[in-house]
Amino acid sequence: MIRVLLVDDQQLVRAGLRMLCDAEPGLEVVGEAGDGRAAVELAARLAPDVIVMDLRMPGVDGITATSRIVGERPAARVLVLTTFGDDDHLYPALQAGACGFLLKDAPPAELLNGIRQAAAGESPYSQEVLRRLVRRAVDAKPEQPRRIGGLTAREQEVLGLVGEGLSNGEIAERMHIGVTTVKTHITALMTKTGSPNRVRLALLAARNL
Repeated sequence: MIRVLLVDDQQLVRAGLRMLCDAEPGLEVVGEAGDGRAAVELAARLAPDVIVMDLRMPGVDGITATSRIVGERPAARVLVLTTFGDDDHLYPALQAGACGFLLKDAPPAELLNGIRQAAAGESPYSQEVLRRLVRRAVDAKPEQPRRIGGLTAREQEVLGLVGEGLSNGEIAERMHIGVTTVKTHITALMTKTGSPNRVRLALLAARNL
């Protein structure tokens, strides 16, 4: 059973998320919080498997709450729900320790799958959110370039496409290879570059290629 904590300052949003999770076998909502302070307290007391986190909340916001939760329990899995107006908060949330990003208006199946992926240690994300993160990384003041060595020509090509924000299916189509092969390359790239998830890998590519 995946234990879920819902964090959003809008009661109606929390109610909708609860109904969605309660109707899904294998998911259990163990708590709700309407602000970041309550989220930190409940996360410490309940130790949920996944925390579904809103970013914009009064008082302690979602970024600060994520940072505190992950600081106290590094294994915590915080899945951020974002909107098209939250671009300024995406990268700070990633730095705070969020494991994934989904749009609030994502289809229910995508949200439920994202919770399961987060619980399994993966990095769920909406494709549009990843592209926005990459664009902001490219437009921001560049960090010191990092030399990426030890990659095959094929891996270098895949890395470049990940940096453009392409999905596995789009990369497979562009390179005329199978999706399974793309996944194998991406796993190897994350290992070789020390990137904990695809988002970090995409940002690394965007800044250094």
